[in-house]
Amino acid sequence: MKTKQLLTKIAAVVFTVMLLGACSKSNEPKPDEELPPESASVPFYKLHRVENFAVETDDKNPTETKAAAYFSLETKAEAPAKYAKTARWDMGFNGLYNSFIAGNSGTDGSNLGYGGPGIGGILILEKAFDEVVDVPSDAQFKTKGTIIGTDEKGDFGVGTGWYLYDFGGGLMSNSSFDKQHVAYALPAPMTMTNGTTLSARTIVVRTGKGNYAKVKMISCYKDAFTPDKWFRTTPHMFFTFEYVLVPKGSTKFEIK
Repeated sequence: MKTKQLLTKIAAVVFTVMLLGACSKSNEPKPDEELPPESASVPFYKLHRVENFAVETDDKNPTETKAAAYFSLETKAEAPAKYAKTARWDMGFNGLYNSFIAGNSGTDGSNLGYGGPGIGGILILEKAFDEVVDVPSDAQFKTKGTIIGTDEKGDFGVGTGWYLYDFGGGLMSNSSFDKQHVAYALPAPMTMTNGTTLSARTIVVRTGKGNYAKVKMISCYKDAFTPDKWFRTTPHMFFTFEYVLVPKGSTKFEIK
């Protein structure tokens, strides 16, 4: 009788442990193979354009951390935040106004994809989009989580960035109220009011799965794609950019 009672207690304990294990696993991010199928992939060697990709912003609390946004260059679509620890995104938007862009690396502790299978990275070149022909070596890609945003020649700049921030409006314009607090994307060379010429910038991404893309950031303003339409009151942050995707192992960016 005692043996039977002991066996019953052991069975109950085992069942409880299994149940708790199942519950904890259900709350963990699922590996890629357990997620719903991805949407159709975009073709390689074609020019793709994304307009008005929106991220969270708050002008009343600009320095407060906002929810990061994730974009897949391979499906040309936003990836839900629950996919952060997967290889299903390639550009992560976070930092100030979610305007800093990073790749998807599962090995860098500062990266949004840390702990996942992503093998991505990112870099920026002071070259026009059409002039970027060669795929950089893998050693050149950076994996940090907040890396490419404001340019050092503007206000609050951090290294070479994809845009210049003009706090007072006098760096790029006439210091008028409407041109203060404007972010100038650099898809082409631009001249500052002091005569300094800013080179065009192109971002190069190694995707979460190891393919490559070159990206031209065009604007962070809704339906406004040129500097003459950028004002402090223009709705932001709505990213517009173009890109070309080439497969893993490629050495050249080509449009076919």
